[in-house]
Amino acid sequence: MGQELSQYKKAIEQSNIVSKTDIDGIITFVNDEFCKISGYGKEELIGKNHNIVRHPDVPKSDFKLLWDTILSKKTFKTTAKNMSKNGSTFYVNTTIAPILDKNGDIQEFIAIRYDVTSNVMLTEALKNKEEELSLLNSMLEKRIQEQTRKLRMLNQDLEKRIAEEAEKNREKDRMMFQQARLAAMGETIGNIAHQWRQPLSELGIIMFTMKKYSLDSNKKDIQKQYEHAKKVIARMSKTIEDFRNFFSPAKSKDNFFVKDVIDEVFSILEGSLSKAAINVKIEIDESIMAYGYKNELSQAILNIVSNAKDALLDKSADERELKISSKYENGFVLISIADNAGGIDNEVIDKIFEPYFTTKHASSGTGLGLYIVKMIIENSMNGTVRVKNQDAGADFIIKIPIQGGQ
Repeated sequence: MGQELSQYKKAIEQSNIVSKTDIDGIITFVNDEFCKISGYGKEELIGKNHNIVRHPDVPKSDFKLLWDTILSKKTFKTTAKNMSKNGSTFYVNTTIAPILDKNGDIQEFIAIRYDVTSNVMLTEALKNKEEELSLLNSMLEKRIQEQTRKLRMLNQDLEKRIAEEAEKNREKDRMMFQQARLAAMGETIGNIAHQWRQPLSELGIIMFTMKKYSLDSNKKDIQKQYEHAKKVIARMSKTIEDFRNFFSPAKSKDNFFVKDVIDEVFSILEGSLSKAAINVKIEIDESIMAYGYKNELSQAILNIVSNAKDALLDKSADERELKISSKYENGFVLISIADNAGGIDNEVIDKIFEPYFTTKHASSGTGLGLYIVKMIIENSMNGTVRVKNQDAGADFIIKIPIQGGQ
């Protein structure tokens, strides 16, 4: 039995950090692991008070609790912050137990520890990263609030101007254009809100994963997740920039890639289209170019796609499809936007581009969306727009010049 106890003692001393003190806290024994982590030699420790490794940051109340516990003949457990001989900090999970003589009096104390410095440092690093992400989120939120405030002010101003001009002359094309643009703004704000739900959920998953990796001391994967989080936040910030650029007035005609226009529109509408469970197919060669006002073409396509989305909501979720394609034809670019919503009633199909004509309820439609599409394509882009019914639904075909584009 004595040999077994000796083997147990040797195993504990070789795998743990061990020290013993007398009842006054004077060190009577330390093993090699204790010397290794503290930086002191045995001759520097034996006979000294155990507070030689006490860290000055630890409050006195912690040590009072320790002594109150072990002097009452109970075991004390904690994660202790200590300081080595060279002034560096180390952390150890510590168990201190009183050793009693045969009369039940305290003879000495034994402390068994193991090094958790790496885990504590990783936890602190994770906390710092979380604080940094929180700060980034806070800055982004302030930016969004400021942008929202400006948009609200812009909406209020536009609504006032629209009301005044409509009273003077309801038939002015400029007024109808502004009214439709305002409606597109309001809908796009909602689209951005939908689009942000996924990355916000993704950020939550990243934070959870970072915490899990911290428990496994996986510093490399923590940094990887942190970089991923910054990219998600950057994409969210880019959504705001895309929105602002989308509504910036074009100053001059220019050559542009049609695929860029389509990508911009669907970047803004991504959230609402996903919520509506619409399967979108984009079949456009990235080399196809057109000529004109890129932002105005974006608004025209956005209006058509928004109308198609509303029509598709009447179909069951697993059948909703929207297909966008483009090709060159006789010096022009043809852009097709086709849905499978069942088509347009033949009695009204010739009227849908007229101002104030709508098949929607008055609370959800102004009748200006497709009229603005016609104005943009014909007046601004020197092209044409038409619609036809195909087997499954409506197909809007935009035809615009490719001057300087091929």
